[in-house]
Amino acid sequence: MFYLSHTSDRFPCRILTALFLFTTIASSAQEKPAPPALHDSNYYKIYPQTITGRVYLSRKYTSLSLEGKDRRKPMRYRPNTPVTMGVGATYGIVTINVGFPISFLSRDREETGRSKYLDLQSHVYAKKWVIDLYGQFYKGYYATPKGSGSLRPDSFYVRPDIRVNLMGASVYRLINGDRFSYRAAFLQNEWQRKSAGSLLVGAEAYTGVIKGDSALIPNHLSSSYRQYDINRVRFTEFGPGIGYAYTHVHNENYFVTGSLTATGDISFVREFKGTTSAQRTSVSPNLMLRIVAGYNSDDWMLNLAWVNSSTNLRGKSSNDQYLISIGSFRLGVAKRIVPGNKLKKRLQLIDDLPVPQM
Repeated sequence: MFYLSHTSDRFPCRILTALFLFTTIASSAQEKPAPPALHDSNYYKIYPQTITGRVYLSRKYTSLSLEGKDRRKPMRYRPNTPVTMGVGATYGIVTINVGFPISFLSRDREETGRSKYLDLQSHVYAKKWVIDLYGQFYKGYYATPKGSGSLRPDSFYVRPDIRVNLMGASVYRLINGDRFSYRAAFLQNEWQRKSAGSLLVGAEAYTGVIKGDSALIPNHLSSSYRQYDINRVRFTEFGPGIGYAYTHVHNENYFVTGSLTATGDISFVREFKGTTSAQRTSVSPNLMLRIVAGYNSDDWMLNLAWVNSSTNLRGKSSNDQYLISIGSFRLGVAKRIVPGNKLKKRLQLIDDLPVPQM
């Protein structure tokens, strides 16, 4: 099950996303069709040849936290990303969502500055696998809460020069995919009717860079952070992970889904101070959290979802943590629609695509 979404303030990003989707569909179409995957219908119900249409509000983020000497007061940077309203649909193995920013629900750029970003995420929810692909390219951050990092307590400390770039993927096997459905919670094209869970076993790999035109910590806070003279951090991480996902169902229609995976990555982090640098190799624990709650039925669905992936880095020079958090909040309403005969003919191309037997 392929799920693709993106948010950006630049039109070329939409083109890249469309090309990514086309490539995925085209490569699948070269294979011979496979029979539908079997599952335990007592636990969840599928809806073949039914369109799941949705409208939603969402907000994405890729934030950065720098641990200080007082670990209770990290330096937190966030991008100024908008709240978006979107529409989308799922049919067969294809899901397409398109979102548009809503200015009156977003932060004032005069206070927090402007962020330029390309946020591409692809989430593959197959019967027995869940795959997350990330391409995060952000520039322009502000420190939060208001007054943090600023010489004035009534204003935000704005850093238009800070960049966070990250590319990576995680792949996990659902041991109990016959009874537990991720798609019921996230794509709403299935219905989890009885409580069930699944052990998750897999791995992840990430690479990226954090950098600014000057030190990531403002000069007047140099005594509180050992990263006071670091202006760039380059990293690569990979390693195995394990986790568990569970959906609790109440009276068939109401549900709460929670999923947590933890990895023990081998981490290579290089910190730069002007023209000098130092590298550290260590074991880095990372977490991936998914929480969804809502209502599901044969016709209508309502859900509220939060997804957050954390990448934990430690440098040799500072010995303190850099934490990159990638995530999104989403509130959505969906309805299942049975297509008419004319539309069914147009959708035949998707029906002919093989259902991933993963």
